[in-house]
Amino acid sequence: MTDSVKKRPVYTNIHVTQIVSYRLPPAGIVSILHRISGFVLFALLPFVIWMLDNSLRTEISFEGFTNVFVAGVGVIPGWFVKLVTLGLIWAYLAHFIAGVRHLWMDATHSVSKAQGHSSALITLVLSTLLTLLLGAKLFGLY
Repeated sequence: MTDSVKKRPVYTNIHVTQIVSYRLPPAGIVSILHRISGFVLFALLPFVIWMLDNSLRTEISFEGFTNVFVAGVGVIPGWFVKLVTLGLIWAYLAHFIAGVRHLWMDATHSVSKAQGHSSALITLVLSTLLTLLLGAKLFGLY
């Protein structure tokens, strides 16, 4: 009688040594990236305020602001300022698109595994493509 009953799988937490071989689903990757991008946005908030202030105060401050991206500031080269700005662009796009994904799932009650998988892939692709597009513009490729 007990031979015909299918045993239920037992789920256990992974061990620290298994982290490298563990395959996280796309929805899990989006969830982790959403948290990381939120932290990056928070951590770079003084940089964002500085950019907004210097770009809007006067024409002279705007010239200095644009010069930072070309010549750098102090010992920090211009390419590094552009790289930090690219990280900020990625953080904003990834956080925004993942947030829209969560709002869409909440509004439409789309909570199936297949829909979560496909919306996570769309989120990853959109944020990556838009970051590459804006990064190419930032670094002067077009």
